[in-house]
Amino acid sequence: MNYEELLDSARALEKELGDRMKIQQKLYKAMQKSMENGDLKSWRRDMAALSETCGEYAACLSRMQLLTESFDANAYIENGDFADQLLGYCETVGLDIMGDFPVYEIFPYKVKVDTENLDLYVDRKKVQCLRPQSFAKDLRAGRDKLMKASFNALAFANELADAYDTALLRQSKGKSADCYLTSLYQYLAPMSRHRKEYDKQSFAFDLARLYSSEVEEIKDGRRFQFGPSRNNSKAIRILDRDGTEQFLATIRFFR
Repeated sequence: MNYEELLDSARALEKELGDRMKIQQKLYKAMQKSMENGDLKSWRRDMAALSETCGEYAACLSRMQLLTESFDANAYIENGDFADQLLGYCETVGLDIMGDFPVYEIFPYKVKVDTENLDLYVDRKKVQCLRPQSFAKDLRAGRDKLMKASFNALAFANELADAYDTALLRQSKGKSADCYLTSLYQYLAPMSRHRKEYDKQSFAFDLARLYSSEVEEIKDGRRFQFGPSRNNSKAIRILDRDGTEQFLATIRFFR
């Protein structure tokens, strides 16, 4: 099952509908003119033609309804065709996609397929789209827009350092030690309402932009270094400027 096949058939019917509408509009204007000019003979002729094309228009609408009803959207989702095509189109438009149906990570987004209601969720936003090609293109456009948005890497690094210093104090560690980035996130977004506005995906995206930036030290002169971890649950997956997958787990600020 392929949505593109449904779309091709629908486009043919849409063209027919459009042609019928143009004829109807032309006849309607002619009837107005005939009535204004007192030409009832022409008016009756155009009225008969309009009635006929309205019937053809209604028949075309019925065919379109039958076409869309013949497309089993539930089966399309449940049998894996939608997911397979989404994977293919994400690759085509250059989107990195990870995960298994029905939850995917398409950096910097989390995508969930609601099989019961036939909805998609991009992070927390509900999207109604059963066309994988269109969905993939929209995600790519959204990602490109995010990438072009202004980002002060130095300011973010300073905020990260403040959270780092607080974490060291709380953990009674020395002046320089590795801290898990997931722990620092809790300091950056300490309350649930903060985490709604600044979720972990947004944090990962900011980390990716900092990682790919040219910033090497913060305002007090300290430098920083990201590190990995054997504990995969602590690692944050990002993509670098080349689109290469990286796993960041810790950060250390040092002189």
